[in-house]
Amino acid sequence: MLEILTGTGLAFAAGLNAWIPLLLIGALDRFTGLIELPAGWAWLSNEWVLVILAALLVIEFVADKVPGVDSVNDVIQTVIRPTSGGLAFGSGSASTTVAVTDPAAFFSSNQWVPVVAGIVIALLVHLAKSSIRPLITATTAGLGGPVASVVEDLGSIAMSLFAIILPVLVIIGITGSIVGVILIARRLLRKRRRPSPEGPGLPVSTSD
Repeated sequence: MLEILTGTGLAFAAGLNAWIPLLLIGALDRFTGLIELPAGWAWLSNEWVLVILAALLVIEFVADKVPGVDSVNDVIQTVIRPTSGGLAFGSGSASTTVAVTDPAAFFSSNQWVPVVAGIVIALLVHLAKSSIRPLITATTAGLGGPVASVVEDLGSIAMSLFAIILPVLVIIGITGSIVGVILIARRLLRKRRRPSPEGPGLPVSTSD
């Protein structure tokens, strides 16, 4: 169960930001004892891989906060984030972490299952994020997009750490995220449908 929660949390985080969970997994394996990657995933902690992931994170961090560019970035990330989610779920669920001490038997006969599960989870999160972002942009004259992006980045970091350190918090994080998205979407839709405060224009009299 903990392995599933770990993988789910990391894939969810990848749906918000493709590079944060992979970078955290690799860095924590290389520099701390919080996670120990199995041999098949040890490449994530290679110093050159970490440098590349950090550079890609910086690029996405900037691109996702520029109005107009963020929409293009979301289209590109439709492929990248699910791929990252598959890698994050596969590596995280197969790793020894401070919460998961014996992941060896998890999906041992079907190694592709966690990867596919991660792809699906990250894709769903990405589609939800991509659907609500245009509403935020349209109702805030573009000012809300960068704020939403920062919140998403922080959420990705928090969910990644939850998954590695205390996986049960992943349930709370996902539940809170779903409720929050629904409430925000409903509020934005009401705001978008609200008539202009000026009301309809008065008819123009044609008499002298």
